[in-house]
Amino acid sequence: MRRLTLFAIIAALVALFTSAAGPANAGGDLKHGKVTVDGGSIHYVKAGNGPPLVLLHGWLGTWYTWNKVIPELARDHTVIAIDLPGLGDSSVYANGYDKATTARRVRDAVRKIGFRGQVELLAHDVGGQVAYPYARDFPTEVSRLMVIESVLPGFGQEDFYAWSWHFLFNMSPLAEAVIDRDDVKPVLDYFYDGARHPENIPRQEYYKAYGEPGDRHAGYEYYRSLAADSADNQANATAKQLHIPVLAAGGEFSLGGMIAASFGHVADDVREVVVPDAGHFVPEETPRYTIDCAKLFFANTPQPAPPASLAGCAA
Repeated sequence: MRRLTLFAIIAALVALFTSAAGPANAGGDLKHGKVTVDGGSIHYVKAGNGPPLVLLHGWLGTWYTWNKVIPELARDHTVIAIDLPGLGDSSVYANGYDKATTARRVRDAVRKIGFRGQVELLAHDVGGQVAYPYARDFPTEVSRLMVIESVLPGFGQEDFYAWSWHFLFNMSPLAEAVIDRDDVKPVLDYFYDGARHPENIPRQEYYKAYGEPGDRHAGYEYYRSLAADSADNQANATAKQLHIPVLAAGGEFSLGGMIAASFGHVADDVREVVVPDAGHFVPEETPRYTIDCAKLFFANTPQPAPPASLAGCAA
């Protein structure tokens, strides 16, 4: 009887501390869904409860970019990870891949999912180029914006054309003819192998997605819209300047402070963060830092002083 009592006490203590700490996925199970927008469908993944936090991935990613960070962000927010139009499990649209149109489609999807008030945005790469016109064109609907490894067309994007072959190649009408399903894996590997931590990239997820000709075409269309995006961004930078907090994060071994420099042209409250030991694919390469930084920036309640490496992330 004594052993049973002791066992019961230990079990009760374990249960108490486990409950206090919360389960590994406190946001609950991921829920997949689709909503109809512009005659197509937008796929999303939702988890958690609280203020809505919309996650937008980049090129060579899908919603799965955020797979490692969603559970912890969902402790404090309702997380909605969107597959950008044309990519992942979202519909391939015949046109409208300029970032302003894409932002409107994403915003319409968010509203149809059930969030018609303010949201917060966390975006990577091309997703950041979409998040900017979302916040710019619907200023009363976005309260905070965190962009990772995303330089804006018209404000620095064009400087990269001479750095990497893929910008002009992706704009070329020959791209679909040159790259087919058999070729896409080495192309993706070329970029993933250049990461600071390539072992952290979930390649099989992206081989499957970008193995589809529609996804490849949509990806190229996002690049083909860059000239129009540049003109749109420059035309609206002053008249529609962002007045919300913008956290601009760049990988230490990738774009670093270039993100903040770019967004400094379109926003008046830009905080710069350089993510330690990270390349371009920050959410996947350094998920722990991404989580900690985002939780500080999007905090719903006052937080204790963070360590020096996260000081720039504090709200």
